Amino acid sequence: MIEFFVTPEFLCAALFVTVIIFLLFGFPVAFSLAGASMLFAYIAAAFGLFDLAFISALPQRIFSIMRNEVLVAVPLFVFMGVTLEKSKIAEELLDNMGKLFGSIRGGLGYSVCIVGALLAASTGIVGATVVTMGLLSLPTMLRRGYNPSLACGSICASGTLGQVIPPSIVLVLLGDQLSTAFQQAQFSMGNFSPDAVSVNDLFAGALIPGLVLVGMYIIYQIIIAIIRPDSCPAIPRDEVTTIDGTSMLRTMVSTLFAPLALIVAVLGSILAGLASPTESAAMGGTGALMMAGYRVDPRRGRLIVIGGICLAIMLLTTVLFDLRMQRETLTTLEWLAIFVALVCAVGLVLGIFTAIMRVYSMRDDQGESILPQIMLQTMIVSAMVFVILIGASMFSLVFRGLSGDEVVENVLHNLPGGTLTVLLLIMLLMFLLGFILDFLEIIFIVVPIVGPVLLQMEVAPGVPMSPVWLGVMMAVNLQTSFLTPPFGFSLFYLRGVAPSTIQTMQIYKGVIPFVVIQLLMLVVLWFFPALATWLPNAIYGP
Repeated sequence: MIEFFVTPEFLCAALFVTVIIFLLFGFPVAFSLAGASMLFAYIAAAFGLFDLAFISALPQRIFSIMRNEVLVAVPLFVFMGVTLEKSKIAEELLDNMGKLFGSIRGGLGYSVCIVGALLAASTGIVGATVVTMGLLSLPTMLRRGYNPSLACGSICASGTLGQVIPPSIVLVLLGDQLSTAFQQAQFSMGNFSPDAVSVNDLFAGALIPGLVLVGMYIIYQIIIAIIRPDSCPAIPRDEVTTIDGTSMLRTMVSTLFAPLALIVAVLGSILAGLASPTESAAMGGTGALMMAGYRVDPRRGRLIVIGGICLAIMLLTTVLFDLRMQRETLTTLEWLAIFVALVCAVGLVLGIFTAIMRVYSMRDDQGESILPQIMLQTMIVSAMVFVILIGASMFSLVFRGLSGDEVVENVLHNLPGGTLTVLLLIMLLMFLLGFILDFLEIIFIVVPIVGPVLLQMEVAPGVPMSPVWLGVMMAVNLQTSFLTPPFGFSLFYLRGVAPSTIQTMQIYKGVIPFVVIQLLMLVVLWFFPALATWLPNAIYGP
């Protein structure tokens, strides 16, 4: 009897279940992963089923994480999002967008979707987006007579767009893991010089599906506004203008220009191949800091504006000229471009320094400076991500040491129905895990296990599975699990900030149509994979 319980197959399954149990009891994710893995490593070693030499590879894995330039983008994108949130730029954008569209029936719902997409492209942090919009938009929508379920569903769904609209932390981490999984799959198939799959590819692949999803949300709300006009009334037109009579449209343009310019600069530089995700994230963090500094006192923000112009000139100069000085021959025009870039660098440093001082002078409702809060929040989130990644590395070592990867591969390859069955099973597993685990745990635990197996399969005879398409499908699936009652994380985020008059069942009822839209999006991606693969192929080639 005991032989059944000490087989590698049983120990792999028990390890996975034990980690989930630890997490359900509230233990920290990183320590649950590492602790359970060490426990099962010693149990398996006692029965001669595990070589403890595997654990000696952990320091090398940690060193590889430290050397991974792509992962440097994580704290930079976190800094960018937290800065926009703490400086109330997101709040101002949401307020003005609501006034702009509010005179249209259902306009507040449209504005929530649009701002959710903009915040997703600016922050990529689901919890922060849902909480921000829940605090700012939900009371306004309820006061204007919106149906509570429709208001809650719109906010939850729009807040989760940060999972799939680039640049997103989810896509950065998912792209890094899929890149490794794709290389392992190609090595297993005998291809020892595979094409690289980068985060840039996944950003490009997720852009169109993300925008389509926003469009589907808005179309649904338009339909509701037509068939149930009482559920989403319009704001009276006399409230659409500011007190001094300034056109709300002009105010909206001035509010919207800077965030849109930042998004275009960050995402555009990545898609155009001008910068890596890490470099673009640094530019995004710098831009967010300068936007926050300018917001303190626009009339005295000349140095910050000059710094922003210098940044734009430096980007343009980089595109048009080769600025490397370690060359044998440089033309006069190239020397001039280098000189302009150096002068702009000085202007940019002055603008950044001014912005830092301005942001430091900003105070929250308790009278404390927001700059230390931004730095602390960035450190906490970034440390959480990387500690979880280290714990996941230990889990992966032990799982592979128990031949878990071979067990998973054999099980999946022997399932009836081929690729469709395997993909549906994996998607269902990720969907269900999304109820109890955050996206970090799912990406670091599930993707390294099932990714290499899936990427060896064909979606049709002679058509290999695209890692970009698979990544977008996983991102949309994770977003769906974040919305689905009763355990979706977004529902808990909104429940925590919603007024006491909002019932939990109203939140559940409101998100169900958006869950259906998400599932429909997965079906569309299955039948039309070009939605995810066309743009990467058009930009970077097949």
